[in-house]
Amino acid sequence: MAVKKKKIGAAGRLGAGYGKPKERLNVVEQKQRVKQVCPFCGKTAKRKAKGVWNCKKCGKIFTGGTFYLQA
Repeated sequence: MAVKKKKIGAAGRLGAGYGKPKERLNVVEQKQRVKQVCPFCGKTAKRKAKGVWNCKKCGKIFTGGTFYLQA
């Protein structure tokens, strides 16, 4: 009889194996896909490069975390 396995999420693309790294990847990617908030005006900010963020509304460019602003 088949056993129901826990959901792997976006890390399923890695295939079998890679146990702990897959779990860490899921945590990072879930935080990364949440809309990030600009610390200046409170609207949506978008990542331009590693650690460089750009606010869509106020146009400010600022630095933050590599994949997401708040830890």
